[in-house]
Amino acid sequence: MEGIIKNIDRRTLLKGGAALGGGIIAGGTPLSQVIWAAEGKVLKAVLQYELATLDPGFYTSSYEVNVMNCLYSKLTRYKPGSEWGWELEEAEEMEQVDPTHIRFRLKKGIEFTGGYGELTAKDVKFSFERIIKHKYWTAEELGPLDHVELEDDHTGVIVFKTPHVPVWTITFPYATGYIVSEQAVMKATKDAGNFGMNPPAFSGPYVLAEWKQNQYTLLTRNPEWSGPKPGFDEIRIVPITDINTAERAYLAGDVDFATISLDSLPTFKSNPPPDTKVEVHPSLRTIWLGMNMDNPKLKDTNVRKAIQWAVNVPQILETAYAGQANVSTGHIAPGIIGHREKALVPPEGDLVKAKEFLDKSSVSKLQLTLDCDNSGIPGIIAQTIQAQLSQVGITVQVNAQDPSSFGTIGQESEGDRWKDMQLFIRNDSSVPDPSYNMGGSTRAQVGIWNWERFRSDRFDKLEAKANTIQDPKERAKLYYEMQDLLEESGAYRFLTNGATLVVYRTTKMQAATRPDGVPLYLDFKPASA
Repeated sequence: MEGIIKNIDRRTLLKGGAALGGGIIAGGTPLSQVIWAAEGKVLKAVLQYELATLDPGFYTSSYEVNVMNCLYSKLTRYKPGSEWGWELEEAEEMEQVDPTHIRFRLKKGIEFTGGYGELTAKDVKFSFERIIKHKYWTAEELGPLDHVELEDDHTGVIVFKTPHVPVWTITFPYATGYIVSEQAVMKATKDAGNFGMNPPAFSGPYVLAEWKQNQYTLLTRNPEWSGPKPGFDEIRIVPITDINTAERAYLAGDVDFATISLDSLPTFKSNPPPDTKVEVHPSLRTIWLGMNMDNPKLKDTNVRKAIQWAVNVPQILETAYAGQANVSTGHIAPGIIGHREKALVPPEGDLVKAKEFLDKSSVSKLQLTLDCDNSGIPGIIAQTIQAQLSQVGITVQVNAQDPSSFGTIGQESEGDRWKDMQLFIRNDSSVPDPSYNMGGSTRAQVGIWNWERFRSDRFDKLEAKANTIQDPKERAKLYYEMQDLLEESGAYRFLTNGATLVVYRTTKMQAATRPDGVPLYLDFKPASA
């Protein structure tokens, strides 16, 4: 294998990444001005994203899900801890009647705020069917859900067109499983559309008390909540998109829970801050270099394969993660059904092969753009790839932008930017089912989440079939082939699943997370508890 990057200084890249950072610092507001004097039991945390909506049917980021967990009720929820699992939340009973019918019975006495009454089976029906009606991308998480039949005020049957295995790992416990008030949403929107950052009613342990864009989100106890009392009187969340800035906020004592860079792990292990617990969790995220196959400069498969083989993944991980992250083999992380043992292109790549593929194409003096968000790590990855591709004569211009802007660059509904997009770094969240990431590469997702604009009838057939198969081993075989198809297209260079490094102040809290380190604020407890 050839190709060692010369003269790439990690600290220089980190400085560049930090300069690209967003959140309240970039917004021009000193952090100290948005930190309140604590009164009562207060949870202060960093969120690496600025909220765009708190409507579960139209959410834009997994970070919004972290907040919505506190505001709305679901039938089921993920269990905190080191093992993936789910448990009943506001459902009293859940029964798989047959492969396409699931009966639920709600607990009684769950009230919506604002005088909108008790949460009923009719609200469950409305919450699911409004997503299907609007045909937003979140409908993919519902799979082939067709409708909900009502039996009485608290009982209903969820009907699927075909069997859908991910219903227990995605549909119910994740974002689209939240239940909203039909009466409140219809009054606020008229057409059951996106209510954005103005939720008309809440049914969870907290309510949204205040939100200031790029400054903070304040949650306070819901006085009408009749369920188990959460541990904190308030949850105060500060959006800091740059991970290095988040670390500084933690060290300064401005927040008590944060996700920080893996680059800091050796320091935090050898010399941890006072009263701090450091936890490293295996991540389900999938981070990859994507290529827009419809862009004229990337239509030639040989060009795409040249880029694949020119990228040296271990070098990227050393530069961006101080060697602390894994080499991914595809869209499916270790421990999840369908994880491949190895990718088709070796992690180190091969510059000789890369040049051979370029020679097969008619391209010379290739100049490309590489888009990424400016949250820190993606920018470092992009700059490393820029240096690697220069070794085979490909000139790359890195375009880093705010996460909210980058998050729509490949979506046709947001304009024509997708036409000019060429290379990009995707850093996507996931949940414990392979369908979550794999479903984003179907033909139906072209121009939505399929930014590579990859199209394969075989892939689509396998994706649909995989969701109906109960046997894990048989299901996994389909996902192996699907990831091979993605990689063979040349439009994907899988990089890493990363890892999640969280820190929290033990004098303030006992933190609780999913197995992948995503915080479950409702399960946090004060240190004195």
